[in-house]
Amino acid sequence: MSPPSNHPCLGLQLLPNPFFVIQIKVGDQIPEGLLQRLGGQGAGFINITRTDEEISIVGESIPDQEVKYEAKWRCIKITGPMDFGLTGVLSGFTSPLGKKGIPIFAVSTWNTDYVLVPGEEAGRAVDVLREDGWLFTNLD
Repeated sequence: MSPPSNHPCLGLQLLPNPFFVIQIKVGDQIPEGLLQRLGGQGAGFINITRTDEEISIVGESIPDQEVKYEAKWRCIKITGPMDFGLTGVLSGFTSPLGKKGIPIFAVSTWNTDYVLVPGEEAGRAVDVLREDGWLFTNLD
């Protein structure tokens, strides 16, 4: 699905900082620094998801922050905010990446979607998405 080129909420942004993805066992302590970021202290993206099987934490690696994790991912954000009536956006966004063998880790929020790709694949992911008709708002 190529996006409508004139729909501003479907523009893409390659976020500047690298991201980390970690998994911890249910019942283990979530590191205090990450909880503080979740509570509004500190800057940057942080997502903590708990299921019955695991706790997944996705975060932006901010220079000079106390909590450091191996940040091997780059994040592409759909500009948003998107109306809930839009359908197939995440599928259309990730499909060309999958066809080219680029792994993803997706996080959805109320306003938009964030798709992480391995850092070494970021340039190729941008090229693949541009070839599919997606427009980046922060690269030109």
